[in-house]
Amino acid sequence: MIRPLIATLVLAALAGCTGLGTLRQASKPNDLYLLTPKSTFSSSLPRVQKQIVVEEPTATAAVNTDQIAIQPTLLQVQYLPRARWVDRAPLIVQALMVESFENSGKVAAVGRSTVGLRADYVIAPDLREFQGIVVGETEDTKTIRVEVRMNIKIIDEYDDKIIASSSFQEFVVAASDDTADLVEAFDVALGKAMRDAVEWSVRKIHTHAANNPRDTRI
Repeated sequence: MIRPLIATLVLAALAGCTGLGTLRQASKPNDLYLLTPKSTFSSSLPRVQKQIVVEEPTATAAVNTDQIAIQPTLLQVQYLPRARWVDRAPLIVQALMVESFENSGKVAAVGRSTVGLRADYVIAPDLREFQGIVVGETEDTKTIRVEVRMNIKIIDEYDDKIIASSSFQEFVVAASDDTADLVEAFDVALGKAMRDAVEWSVRKIHTHAANNPRDTRI
C-alpha cells in the first residue's frame, strides 16, 4: 500500500511542476513597442492660423487593439505572441497625428478631441488597414508586408460640413519576420502615410480658409 501512495505523490508533484512552469511562462511580461511621429515636411507647406482637433480614428475590432495584427491569409487575423503596442492602435495614431501636425510648424494650434480645444477644423481619420500580411513563406521564414491605410475627412466646424476627404496608403516589406523588423516596417509605413495626410490637410484647410468670406485669417 505504501508504494502506490508514493507513486501517487510523485505524479502529483510532477503535475504541480508542470503547472508552475506554465504559470511562469504566462507571467512573463509582454514586450511593448512605440511608433514615432513624422517630423519632416515639404518646405512649400503654407501656414494656417487655425485651430485643429484630431479625433480618435475609427477602426475595426481587428486593429482596435494593443495587439500587433498579422494576417497569414486574407481571411484570417492573428497577433504576435508576447508583443504589444503601448496603447490601442487608434489612440497611437491619434497621438502621432497630433504631434506630426505640431512638428510641421504650420498650424496655430492642434490637439486631441478630449482636451476641449475649440476647433476651427476637425480631422476625422478612419484607420482602414494596420497589419502585416504574409506574402511569402519558406521553411525557415515568412515575408511580411506591412499595410497602413487611413481615410481622412476634414470637417469645417463652423458650417458643420465635410470640406475634403482622401485616402492615404503605404506598403512596406519587413526586413524579416522578427518582431523588431516588423515594428520598424510599421513605423516607416505609418510615417509616410501621416506625412502625406498632414501635408494634404494643411493645404486643404489653407485653401478653404482663404476662400471663406467669414474669416480673413488663413
